[in-house]
Amino acid sequence: MPAPTDTSLPDAPFRPLDLDLLAKYAVPGPRYTSYPPANKFHDNPAHLDLGGAIDDDNHPSAGDGPLSLYIHLPFCESRCWFCGCTTIITRRRDWAYAYLDDLVREIELVTGRLSPRRKVTQLHLGGGTPTFFPADALARLGDVLRSRFRFAGDAELSVEVDPRRVTKQQIRVLRRWGVNRASLGIQDTNPAVQKAINRIQPQAQNRQVVDWLREEGITAINLDLIYGLPLQTEDSVGQSLSDALDLTPDRLSVFSYAHVPWIKPAQRIFVKRGQLPAPQEKLAMFARLRGGLLRAGYVDVGLDHFASPEDELARARMKGGLHRNFQGYSTRSGASLYGFGISAISQTPDTYRQNHKSLAQYRAALAQGELPVERGYRLSKEDKRRRRLIMAIMCDRKLDFADLSEELEVDIRVRYATEIESLTPMVEDRLVSVNSDGLRVLPAGEPLLRVVAMAFDETFSASVPAHALTV
Repeated sequence: MPAPTDTSLPDAPFRPLDLDLLAKYAVPGPRYTSYPPANKFHDNPAHLDLGGAIDDDNHPSAGDGPLSLYIHLPFCESRCWFCGCTTIITRRRDWAYAYLDDLVREIELVTGRLSPRRKVTQLHLGGGTPTFFPADALARLGDVLRSRFRFAGDAELSVEVDPRRVTKQQIRVLRRWGVNRASLGIQDTNPAVQKAINRIQPQAQNRQVVDWLREEGITAINLDLIYGLPLQTEDSVGQSLSDALDLTPDRLSVFSYAHVPWIKPAQRIFVKRGQLPAPQEKLAMFARLRGGLLRAGYVDVGLDHFASPEDELARARMKGGLHRNFQGYSTRSGASLYGFGISAISQTPDTYRQNHKSLAQYRAALAQGELPVERGYRLSKEDKRRRRLIMAIMCDRKLDFADLSEELEVDIRVRYATEIESLTPMVEDRLVSVNSDGLRVLPAGEPLLRVVAMAFDETFSASVPAHALTV
């Protein structure tokens, strides 16, 4: 690792965070994996002609742009009480095989409308626990994907791995059909915290799985940590980070625990036991994690994502070319996202669509030969302009008024004068700078990217519960 770096100015010294200043602006808000956010999708998407959007996306006039695929594999053997994902808890492996039949039906419905010339540049298997699926089921999934899609030679194929639920045989199968990146959910290495969240996962288990992955040729490793969990302290998350760094990952994500008991009732147990840290303690945890990662030489890619300087995400962050979609930060630009499985979200240039979260409803739609869509959204011209501005903030940490005005065919300074003016308090606190040329998020404001972006979100309402604090 090289010497520690600052996120915007690679040669600048590390600067500690001003926690009081962060607390002033830390409010619930979207993660902006899309704009408008998914909670603004329409529950009755029939009038949006989302099937027609697939046809438009694959019309010869649209070219042969790249594809990004997301496959949601929802099953888990046990429930982690902190989890906010769409999961199905079962130990019945026969459910995995039946679900693969569902996926094949959906894939066939969609690929019949795709241009055969388009290549997949990115694939992610998420969950749930993808490694719930036995090795032969994973092999079949790989065969189906390889037979239905064309993959670019440099495609990134990634999988989420639960170190408690994976075998070397599964890893070998995944590697055989092309998986080259793995993301491991560590969350926390403290035994007391693990017991409190119902996820016992010794560090020796993490190390064993990382060794297996590298032995089989899956050498690109992501690790996930979570802060704000029950019984965590600033010191305990520091130790979890140290344990994670011992595994020398290429990327780390340090997610804020999303407390949404009105959506995930299992989380109510944390309130009942009084185990959650206070907001100020949570901010201190984030500062500890961020500071430790920067001192270790990792680059702050954005939000809660960090990467080694040699990683393509870090290079894109420092040199340009960073993008954002429902899979998070990416360097794969211009790709339409096609999601498969329950709750999966797809994105074409003009639309978003999300599948049914209920397995029964998902299957019923497929049985009728219909796309299993529950919600969706068709973007207006104004939505697209605002999306461009928000993604520029999230990825580039700046708005260049002249370039964006030309691209979007509106005068940014005039059209969005009210939004820009609303950032005056952040300008006064030296978190953001604004002049006639553009807007810049300053180093002190980088943990608040979402707050800056929210100024341009026409749909945002502070009264609507969001999934996480901004830091």
